[in-house]
Amino acid sequence: MRQGAIMWDPAAYLRYGDERSRPFHDLLARVGADRPRQVVDLGCGPGTLTAVLAARWPDSRVVGLDSSAEMIARASRLGAPISFGEADVRDWRPDRDTDVVVSNAVLQWVPGHRELLVRWAAELPAGAWLAVQVPGNFDAPSHRALREVAGRPPWRAVLTPLLRETPVADPVDYTASLVAAGCAVDAWETTYVHLLAAGPDADHPVLTWLEGTALRPVRAALDPAGWSAYRSALAARLTEAYPVRHGQVYFPFRRIFLVARTGFAQENS
Repeated sequence: MRQGAIMWDPAAYLRYGDERSRPFHDLLARVGADRPRQVVDLGCGPGTLTAVLAARWPDSRVVGLDSSAEMIARASRLGAPISFGEADVRDWRPDRDTDVVVSNAVLQWVPGHRELLVRWAAELPAGAWLAVQVPGNFDAPSHRALREVAGRPPWRAVLTPLLRETPVADPVDYTASLVAAGCAVDAWETTYVHLLAAGPDADHPVLTWLEGTALRPVRAALDPAGWSAYRSALAARLTEAYPVRHGQVYFPFRRIFLVARTGFAQENS
């Protein structure tokens, strides 16, 4: 469920698989569905976490959807009992038997996604679970550096329109929207401190992390020479912002979580 013009690299995305998967498990722990008829993973990526859904609910129909052909091709090779397919999150509508919807680290790519969440809440059956996680680190040094370098003259015209400063909302705003849509909502945020190994001859680990996600639209927009120059300039800024300590970089990462259950807030009020 990513912007269609961006080529996604499953191998790059999975480079920090353990760190990227932890928020998914923390999100899923708050979903209390017992025997859902259908479970949908919107923005399933390479499918490794969708397989967790199939293992938890083996009697349910599990569907994994993503707009990236590269990701779906990788997911389809898992051999898991999951129906994978290409779809755009903005066009998706739940079936009447969809009891669980999971969207993990996807909606930050979708402008206007608060309205999308409200629409899903209205269209899901009563008692369905909607579980969402988005990164909340867009004011972190990593993303400030990304935007600062993009704003320099060689890249400003091409990159500035691609990089939004605040693509996600505050947890309170998400909660208010979903409560108004008739949901019971559990919302929270967590800052993980990832300890990323930094080899003496390797790229800075935060640069490597960003290459799997936030830098994808930048790389897609630049020619090879422009990308190489931008990457070098960003690496210098990241080295200043995240110094190596005893062979590691301390990388704080804020995440926002929402678990909503439809049709319950009005009944209990």
